[in-house]
Amino acid sequence: MTLISRILGFVRDVLIARIFGAGVATDAFFVAFRIPNLLRRLFAEGAFSQAFVPILAEYKNNRSETETRELIDHVTTLLGVTLFIVTLIGIVAAPLIIYISAPGFSGDAEKFSLTVTLLRITFPYILFISLVALAGGILNSYSKFSIPAFTPVLLNLSFIGCSLWLVPYIDPPVLALAWAVFLGGILQLLFQIPYLIRIKRMPRFRFKSTDTGAGRVLKLMLPAIFGVSIGQISLLINTIFASLLVTGSVSWLYYADRLMEFPAGLLGVALGTILLPSLSRHYASRSNEAYSRLLDWGLRLTVLLTLPAAFALALLATPLITTLFHYGAFTAEDVWMTRQALIAYSFGLLGLIMVKVLAPGFYARQNIKTPVKIAVLTLVATQVMNLIFIIPLQHAGLALAIGLGACLNAGLLYYKLRSNGIYQPLPGWFKFMVKILVAVTVMSATLWLSSGNDSLWLQMNAINRTLHLTFTVCIGAIAYFLTLWLLGFRLKDFSQLSST
Repeated sequence: MTLISRILGFVRDVLIARIFGAGVATDAFFVAFRIPNLLRRLFAEGAFSQAFVPILAEYKNNRSETETRELIDHVTTLLGVTLFIVTLIGIVAAPLIIYISAPGFSGDAEKFSLTVTLLRITFPYILFISLVALAGGILNSYSKFSIPAFTPVLLNLSFIGCSLWLVPYIDPPVLALAWAVFLGGILQLLFQIPYLIRIKRMPRFRFKSTDTGAGRVLKLMLPAIFGVSIGQISLLINTIFASLLVTGSVSWLYYADRLMEFPAGLLGVALGTILLPSLSRHYASRSNEAYSRLLDWGLRLTVLLTLPAAFALALLATPLITTLFHYGAFTAEDVWMTRQALIAYSFGLLGLIMVKVLAPGFYARQNIKTPVKIAVLTLVATQVMNLIFIIPLQHAGLALAIGLGACLNAGLLYYKLRSNGIYQPLPGWFKFMVKILVAVTVMSATLWLSSGNDSLWLQMNAINRTLHLTFTVCIGAIAYFLTLWLLGFRLKDFSQLSST
């Protein structure tokens, strides 16, 4: 389901690149959309889910049905009221928010005004999507994983529909993208309601409660707001830096980030979604060995799929960008600039996804303090790297700092899990890593030989690019997995481990 969403996300980005390119309008929209997206991580997918799901799992396993329903009702009420107030404040304070988050825009009155308008339209998305995350957390806790995983498809369909049919009827045309965000938020919320009713967990507004569960969620959520959303905070700070660079820098980073987010989101989101409630159940039942084995399975699967993806993103940067985006208003200069950012991002892909696996190891145990401390250190280190890299590498330096910061975050989380005795690696990691590295080497050589010269991709038509890229990706994947098979790797090894 996540794969379907990511594929449609690429379709949406192809349309945006073709229609709007990389310029003033897209810079304004991406800044405006990034702010509610950040708050989505703060209140919804990130901090809220990590605080709410473990406690809901505890209630589901150890409390009565009445107490579980009361927890859901009270948490929904608190979240809904809080986010409604935040939304109103955001709409009113939009000019101040843009001035703080994109100070480089203040020198261009037209660009600044457009960004403020876009933010006011997109800001209610935070209210809708936070309630969507609440519903998703409930459904995931009851092992209904496919519904929340499919829900983001509706946002992408909203983008695609508005880009194709609303753009000609609205001025300026980029406002269509903002209304797509607004509509997408409503559609996602409405989609999940029937499934909540089906499992008899449809929340009701309830202001009074004698249960302390909602207070525990709030207590865990406040520090998790920072800890879970460290990557988004870094991206927001990057937007501030990028707004001070040449026009197009924000858009180049966005398009590179979208390509990097395909493997990061596909694997990271899917693993994180499954691991958190599963680990929470193991912790609630005191199954420490099963807890550690599940983390080991997640880490091995991450290395198996992420390491080749990181090398492939770097080696196929130009083929990917030209095939997906080099049409209409998206120029050759945009291709080269986006390529630089994508290669820089690829250095941190493994770290970005490992954080999605390692962080639930703490949150499932309702331990928020440790990842928060690590997040603070990571944020500081990322900003120091921003200052070091931005002058020689410009926008690509900002991407590199994000990637290296994620690697630092993952490394510290891993160290703490090991030192606290929470995770004990299973035997066979050395042989496993040797096989992976040999297979990645074979795959990289195959991709380099089959992709050809970067400049040729700019000259091909769309059909030739698509066919050539498809062939290159397929032969690279075959080379990777065939090498692993020849080295003795079998899928049953993973299925046996995950079943425990």
